[in-house]
Amino acid sequence: MDYGSDNLIQLVRGYLAYQVDAGLREVILPPAFQDAPSDGPRSLPMIREELRDCSRCPLHQGRTHVVFGEGSSSARVMFVGEGPGGDEDREGRPFVGRAGRLLTKMIQAMGLDRSEVYIANVVKCRPPGNRDPEPEEVVTCLPFLEAQIQAVNPEVIVALGRVAASALLGRQESLAKIRGEFHYWKGVPVMPTYHPSYLLRQEPDRRPKAEAWDDLKKVMALLDLPVSGSGVKQ
Repeated sequence: MDYGSDNLIQLVRGYLAYQVDAGLREVILPPAFQDAPSDGPRSLPMIREELRDCSRCPLHQGRTHVVFGEGSSSARVMFVGEGPGGDEDREGRPFVGRAGRLLTKMIQAMGLDRSEVYIANVVKCRPPGNRDPEPEEVVTCLPFLEAQIQAVNPEVIVALGRVAASALLGRQESLAKIRGEFHYWKGVPVMPTYHPSYLLRQEPDRRPKAEAWDDLKKVMALLDLPVSGSGVKQ
């Protein structure tokens, strides 16, 4: 696998700073760099087998399940979040809680079924207290997300929230500065937009949801999907 992309360089810098802050003076290489094969794209089952009961970073200590991802292996659009929450950790599936139900409505508003897309997260184990993943955790798990993207080979990626957008694009700007426009991960268009949990926190203000719908309409236009209706229903 190619680990030389610009976004990974940014994450490695963050990981090194994380180790310095922790008082370490020797570089500890994440096991993902040592373990993952380098002989081209693998299938989703192969990637899942590589993860197995992963213990490559501290997140494994408090998890119930590895939340790998789900959906069509030939999806035209892939949705990427930051990490599992409590419901996802219990069920071992991504986006099954309240935010997941809103994501399902967003997908349906695009004229798609959840089974037609692919859904994954940057990290595959729940961060304690639903905090943002640490740089070490992102760097360790990112190769598996990249392998999933290569296996699915989507036409477009929707990055849900700042953490997912930063991990994929290697950019540290706020989501407000980069959402609504296409960026690229190894030639694949990436549309950063709001995470469903953020949209839920903003209710009853409907403006963020309207902005997210504008982002999704651009994705639909790229995929040549018809736009109908007024967006995501409550």
